[in-house]
Amino acid sequence: MIQTLLLLASRSAWSRKASLLLLLLSVITSTCLLLGIDLARQSAKASFSNAVAGTDLIVGAQTSPVSLLLYSVFRIGQATQNVPYSEFERLEKDPRVKHALPIALGDSYRGFAVVGTKSAYFEQFLYGARQNLQFAEGQSFEDYQIGKPAGVLFQAVLGAEVAKRLKHQLGDRIALSHGMQIQQTGPSHADKPFTVVGILKPTGTPVDQSVHISLAGMEAIHVDWAAGVPVPGADIPAEYVTKFNLQPKSVTAVLLALNNRAGVFRIQRELENRPDAALSAILPGVALSSLWQTVGLVEQVLLFVAALVALVSALGLVSVMLVALGQRRREMAVLRSVGAGPRTVFTLLCLESALVMLLGVSLGILLLAVAGSAFAPWVQAQFGLQLVPLFELKAGLAAVAAFAGFGSLLGVVPAVQAYRSQLQDGLNPRLN
Repeated sequence: MIQTLLLLASRSAWSRKASLLLLLLSVITSTCLLLGIDLARQSAKASFSNAVAGTDLIVGAQTSPVSLLLYSVFRIGQATQNVPYSEFERLEKDPRVKHALPIALGDSYRGFAVVGTKSAYFEQFLYGARQNLQFAEGQSFEDYQIGKPAGVLFQAVLGAEVAKRLKHQLGDRIALSHGMQIQQTGPSHADKPFTVVGILKPTGTPVDQSVHISLAGMEAIHVDWAAGVPVPGADIPAEYVTKFNLQPKSVTAVLLALNNRAGVFRIQRELENRPDAALSAILPGVALSSLWQTVGLVEQVLLFVAALVALVSALGLVSVMLVALGQRRREMAVLRSVGAGPRTVFTLLCLESALVMLLGVSLGILLLAVAGSAFAPWVQAQFGLQLVPLFELKAGLAAVAAFAGFGSLLGVVPAVQAYRSQLQDGLNPRLN
């Protein structure tokens, strides 16, 4: 019986394919919107969390936790003040600290952030499920020591996305720009080019969109600069920079990993309450929670808009079926005349609405899955987001299931009207 009704419902829908196709597109769009918003939300949270997997504390100049997190880890915004290098050295020697990774920011390369750090960064930095960075090609730069040739200073390691988008290979020479420039239009350090010695494998984190150099290398390109501009007449060739003191005066932030994470709050209080230094020490997870609370209103607005679109789509299904019902009165009467009872007609119309909703939702999920797979590399390159699989979107899938159920349930409205109609309503010409 059900198979027969399904066959009748599908053939009846096919006979009105033009109007139902537009409705189907509406359901597909609503499904993609509902699920897409949750996909973007969960992908952003996963990508942000993966970027700080191995860090217990982030230490920077006194500022808001969210601001420190954004510029130190995600290269968003800029620090107003730096941390004295002596503070980094003190943290590095603290027996409670497993390792301390300095981060120096301020320069860029063709829109990508330049990160000054130590070679230990490539061994000790963790991301995702506490994974280590790996090289696709080449090796780490060397930490400069007195007596080494100047060429050691000018070595760079590229993130995967930098190398891919700019088509760089090992041995290429690159000229950095002063300041966080979107395009390479600011003052240039072209007189002291860097050689690419390593290219990292993709991580799905801001590391992919960074150029890594040594702290001494960052000092070397600024030996003839003062107050953010070149000193007139003080053009110092690259081969002579080793004659200057290249120990950094400050760093932007320090990423700390502790030997015992149970003491993280004690160390945080010590750092923030020091009378001789204005420091902020933040827990990445807590700062991320604050960030999500900040953008929570935007999430709610987007979800509300998606819900409204879904509601309009579901109501559109009912409207189309009610309008079509007036044109199908003869069809309903013929079904009744050959033995189909009111319950059969009721079930038939409910099945039609359910078929449209389920088909539209299924196609919407399939379309989003295909689009997500196809555009995942582009999304990662443009926004630094690694898209999560659709089966992990529990909230989004629940919303889509509720949408499908609600739309199917609304099919009862035209079905009730058809159930109440009399046989002669469709057979009497004067009523048509």
